[in-house]
Amino acid sequence: MMTTQKPKGSKAPARKAEADKSKRPDPAKRPKLKTKGSRSTNKGGRPLAKQSEAPAIQPGQASAAAEGERLNRYLAKSGLCSRREADKLIAEGRIVINNEKVQDMGRRVHASDIVLADGKPVSLLTEHTYLLYNKPPGQLCTRRDEKGRDLIYKHIEVGPNVQSVGRLDMDSEGLLLLTDDGELANLMTKPGTGVAREYRVRVAGHLSMDALEKLRKGGLDIGEGEKSDPWDVVVDSETGGHCWLTLVIRRGRNREVRRTLEAAGHIVRRLIRTRFGPLKLEDGVRKSTSRHLTAGEVKQLRRSVGLGEKAG
Repeated sequence: MMTTQKPKGSKAPARKAEADKSKRPDPAKRPKLKTKGSRSTNKGGRPLAKQSEAPAIQPGQASAAAEGERLNRYLAKSGLCSRREADKLIAEGRIVINNEKVQDMGRRVHASDIVLADGKPVSLLTEHTYLLYNKPPGQLCTRRDEKGRDLIYKHIEVGPNVQSVGRLDMDSEGLLLLTDDGELANLMTKPGTGVAREYRVRVAGHLSMDALEKLRKGGLDIGEGEKSDPWDVVVDSETGGHCWLTLVIRRGRNREVRRTLEAAGHIVRRLIRTRFGPLKLEDGVRKSTSRHLTAGEVKQLRRSVGLGEKAG
């Protein structure tokens, strides 16, 4: 039987082909090419977030930016005035937006708008001023006085937008808050907010139990068609022909303490505001001097009237 021999070199091509085949990458092990819009995944198959990917804008944020800020609120947040005063400026035609006089109370302001009040530019403040001032008797809470009397602004250096919140009359003394935060100022003095104002008061004579009860119940005729509010009031001391009271009111109407006590038969000899909301008068602040509020005090003030923490 004849044996057929394979030609020499016949095994080499087969081996080479097998080697080439072994070098070919396994399709299952090939690296996946990333295409535009593709997302990497973790072991569980969930897409991994890109590190440089910006957070999604919430629908509410986008709509708020598009709608803009209501004009009176914009003016108040600029530190120019309170919202009530802003309404008056708008009604009197003293506000101009983009060269157009605006008297529409519902007008909204956008970031690109140019706003003028009495011909002067108005813009939102990034930072506000908050001062606690210890007012002595004899000073007025105004910037000008035709009679040349002493003014609180002669003793503090602040911008024209910084105003006193809840004024004290010339004969009264004690804690005075000054700020250019119009939104806060408006809410601190708004009757419906009910911010507590505490006073130490010296009155002529001694309070009878009947008079004390009337002050606590309210309803006294204090003139100008107004009735007194119920007070938190205690008698601290009685000496000679006068007594000292500590009382808390929550509306702060014009000369309310003096008018109410006079209606109860007692003349006010001295009136000192010792607290306004969470702020208290301190011994360290001498008369006719001031200090800036701390960040914590500002936060307390804003919370006391239902406002959130100031951004920035």
